[in-house]
Amino acid sequence: QVQLVESGGGLVQAGGSLRLSCVASGRTFSSYAMGWFRQAPGKEREFVAAISRRGGITYYADSVKGRFTISRDNAKNTVYLQMNSLKPEDTAVYYCAGRGNVGSMYAHEYDYWGQGTQVTVSS
Repeated sequence: QVQLVESGGGLVQAGGSLRLSCVASGRTFSSYAMGWFRQAPGKEREFVAAISRRGGITYYADSVKGRFTISRDNAKNTVYLQMNSLKPEDTAVYYCAGRGNVGSMYAHEYDYWGQGTQVTVSS
């Protein structure tokens, strides 16, 4: 079993930056590909970014490409999401997720989820 805890959310003005962190405990972190998803009120959960087990391969949603960067530090059991040039439409609860295989952009393919952290971008 893997437990995931996100942090780093908050309120930021449009154009600002935030860095989200997700710390994993339990089984070997480096065995899991990791992803970030988000869910805005009244909308379905959507893919944001994913990273392979060793960090060599990354995937991004078109809506965040060039603005967000996913990374991981396996020594610290942590995956990060650096978010720059934030827009009001980035407002959502952000979740990290893990799966014991290659990265995926599909939420149903992930086995483990954190509780989420709120990101609010004001205009």
